Amino acid sequence: MTETAVLRQRTHQERPAPPRVGGLLAGLLRTARPKQWVKNVLVVAAPAAAGELFSRHALIQLALLFCLFTACAAAVYLVNDARDADADRAHPVKRHRPVAAGQVPVPVAYAVGGCLGLLAPAAAAWLCGPAVAALLTAYLAMQLAYCISLKHVLVVDLAVVTTGFLMRAMIGGLALGIPLSRWFLITTGFGALFMVSAKRYSEAVQMAGEAGATRALLTEYTTGYLRFVWQLAAGVAVLGYCLWAMEEGGVPHTSVLPWRQLSMVAFILAVLRYAVFADRGTAGEPEDVVLGDRALALIGVAWVAMYGLAVANW
Repeated sequence: MTETAVLRQRTHQERPAPPRVGGLLAGLLRTARPKQWVKNVLVVAAPAAAGELFSRHALIQLALLFCLFTACAAAVYLVNDARDADADRAHPVKRHRPVAAGQVPVPVAYAVGGCLGLLAPAAAAWLCGPAVAALLTAYLAMQLAYCISLKHVLVVDLAVVTTGFLMRAMIGGLALGIPLSRWFLITTGFGALFMVSAKRYSEAVQMAGEAGATRALLTEYTTGYLRFVWQLAAGVAVLGYCLWAMEEGGVPHTSVLPWRQLSMVAFILAVLRYAVFADRGTAGEPEDVVLGDRALALIGVAWVAMYGLAVANW
């Protein structure tokens, strides 16, 4: 009789509590990962690099793109958490996610995610043009494929996450008709790969052979391989940025100092500083690393200032 009572108590504890009416919206918001929305600021990258950021039309379009990309990312998170709800309940950390905890029912997560996934590209086609809608649709398809199977494929998982960052950086240029420099694409793509692989490396180091403690795929990567990837990506990103900064494009410059070329110093320092955390195995989410380290944040501000002066031709 005692054993039966214990089993009933355990079953009661493990079963997700029914959702409260007042907590459903809060749960949906948490599932949409507001902390991750800062990544969508990358939509301003191409217009900022081209010096076409502060017109009224550009600001309206970029604000709209930020919202659309946020909706697409939220759709992916909702579907992912609904799909992984059973597995998340057995995870010491992920069991607190709203879907796994029962705050957001699985059918509701699927329904809201599906609606956002359909409405965002439709709104983009109406308000921003077919190219933007096509890019958002491709992003959704790629991320959903990642949730279903690609996150279990070596190397491909790194490429998919990196491409998601690159798409964010490209969409602003597509929406405003700004030609995308090949050096811009190379720097952005390999810079993203640097941060993504540094995060994977840090997870692998912290996992320390504890299978199942984090991403299952990390057990198939070696720390040596992931170190090679982030070091290679960092080198290519620095080279691409230097070539981009040195490229004059036939346009005469009358600024007081060669700010564009000088910005290479800040960019290289930022990569070197970020590599400190990667080497220690403490490079988690990119936004946490950048905003959590005062020196790296100051270097970033200096880089933005110098590149801004270069764009303004001051």
